[in-house]
Amino acid sequence: MAFGIKREELKQWKQDVAEGKIAFLTHYWLDPRFPGCDTVTKVGCCDLDRLAAWGEQYGLRREWIDDRRDDYPHFDLFGERQRMILEAEQQTRQLDKFVRKKA
Repeated sequence: MAFGIKREELKQWKQDVAEGKIAFLTHYWLDPRFPGCDTVTKVGCCDLDRLAAWGEQYGLRREWIDDRRDDYPHFDLFGERQRMILEAEQQTRQLDKFVRKKA
């Protein structure tokens, strides 16, 4: 289940993916298969070759691309790899907005 994003953020991500850009979208995500992970970042691009080449630099395999939905192929990033890639791509704001503030 995904939550914690605004409709405009999702709309912009879809537009960027459809235009062939490498686009990032992070949202809350709960899946019992991945305990301890409460966010996921979707890195998408409609150009599968471009997306695969982008992922290769981070050790992501082409077969890991989720392209079941026709228009928005993407990698799903979570855990330590998510943080490492977002830092390398200077996209930490994607993840920081979900960090729980300590009182």
